[in-house]
Amino acid sequence: MGEYVDLVLGIHEETLTWWQMSARAVGVFLAALLIIRIGNHRIFGKNSAFDIVLGIIYGSILSRAITGNSPFWPTLVAAFVLVMLHKLLASFAFYTNSGVSDFIKGASKTLVKDGELQKEAMAENSITENDLTEAVRSSGSYGGIERIQYAYLERSGKISVILKNEGEE
Repeated sequence: MGEYVDLVLGIHEETLTWWQMSARAVGVFLAALLIIRIGNHRIFGKNSAFDIVLGIIYGSILSRAITGNSPFWPTLVAAFVLVMLHKLLASFAFYTNSGVSDFIKGASKTLVKDGELQKEAMAENSITENDLTEAVRSSGSYGGIERIQYAYLERSGKISVILKNEGEE
């Protein structure tokens, strides 16, 4: 059985055939699904810098297993270790103080407070008034910046908006 797997995956080959690379792609796909299920679903569910960096590295590692640029089995183990490290750091950030969490995952920024634009925070994060107006529309509301009570640039990079009550406008 081991020799068959070695042949199909081209484990000891100098160059891979198209069907060996295809078999590796299927194997890596199945292994990646298993690793993500064992690890942490948030890798692709949230878009914090922490998660994006992990996704890029994860994809890079797995591509090496498919193309044969790295040994097949150790590369899959490295991908597994990376996902487990991600899970550990995410748990550590959850159970420790907010400073650690902010360092690992980032922190939200206040863009509008009590209806007042926070120009410094907007400039630091390259957010324009048009971006805020778009966020109001994306929330399913109408109107412009004058309707915003609070707005935050979330860790994911999305802008969340809390509108003023009807009587406050």
